[in-house]
Amino acid sequence: MTGTPMIEIHGVTKRFGAFTAVSDVSLTVNAGEFITLLGPSGCGKTTLLRMLSGFEQPDAGTIRIAGEDVTHLAPYRRNVNQVFQSYALFPHLTVFDNIAFGLRMQKVPAKEIAARVAEVIALVALQGFEQRKPQQLSGGQRQRVALARAIVPRPKVLLLDEPLSALDAKLRHQMQLELKHLQKQIGLTFVFVTHDQEEALTMSDRIAVFSKGRIEQLGTASEIYHHPRTAFVADFIGEANLLPAELVAKEGANVRVRLAQGFELVLPSERWPGAAPRARVSIRPEKICVSKIPIEAEHVFRATVKEEVFQGVFDRLWLETEHGLRLTAVVANESALRPPIHAGDAVWCALHADDIVVLSDAS
Repeated sequence: MTGTPMIEIHGVTKRFGAFTAVSDVSLTVNAGEFITLLGPSGCGKTTLLRMLSGFEQPDAGTIRIAGEDVTHLAPYRRNVNQVFQSYALFPHLTVFDNIAFGLRMQKVPAKEIAARVAEVIALVALQGFEQRKPQQLSGGQRQRVALARAIVPRPKVLLLDEPLSALDAKLRHQMQLELKHLQKQIGLTFVFVTHDQEEALTMSDRIAVFSKGRIEQLGTASEIYHHPRTAFVADFIGEANLLPAELVAKEGANVRVRLAQGFELVLPSERWPGAAPRARVSIRPEKICVSKIPIEAEHVFRATVKEEVFQGVFDRLWLETEHGLRLTAVVANESALRPPIHAGDAVWCALHADDIVVLSDAS
């Protein structure tokens, strides 16, 4: 991705005693980009965010914001702001006063404060709520107040530490779209931290997937999902059938590989990691086509449905192939358009070669 760099992180490491929370991380974030730091608890994403805000100091490496080296600057000297999971609103202040608080600390003239607060209140759709206290607001409204307070000083970068995690599922989905729309409206650089893959896929221009203090993969949502580079990324983003595979033979432009229980696949040679004898194959559950009648594809096989679970818009199937290989499949719940599939049914399954991802890490 090209653009004007807003954040430049180079070789940053942070240790807490013998534990390395962030290990030699380098990352460039462009102006106006929405980037998400995604990973499980304890992977280093929040520690990196705290180093961007200045609440933690790196043990090695440098951090630049808008071209300025801020590695060892105090938080108040960086032109960044942060939205916290808890919102951190002042309960005794009104919506207007909560949003205006930072501007008053900066001695901004009252007339300008009124104009800027009115502007951001309109942006976050809180007109008419100016004189309410936080306890008189819903969770989504309090979230909007926290966002408005963070953007009203016009920082160069907004840092968001799991700001939607306290909301219920329906409101969280709504706020994901609102937050992305707001970011595009104001053109501000967002660095968003979450462990929720759906949030990352929904909102991000790019995603940095973290594991054990390092970036496992950096890319767009589509790149991360469809072309994971490691087994960790394939398994953490969405779901995947991760299967050990061994090279059987090279056949012209293709290779023949064997999975467990003798199940074999033929793949283009360039997809296999060189001369490696073993690798890992990733197959997304929704990429397995399941039918009660024969179907055509590069790879077709028979299986038995061992278990079926209705999950609303789709059904989840646990399959066992005629070779004894166990796979998980997800099929659209279209019972009016096709015969329903139930546990115990014998089915045809199909895979297209393009939907099979080969991962070089064989462990």
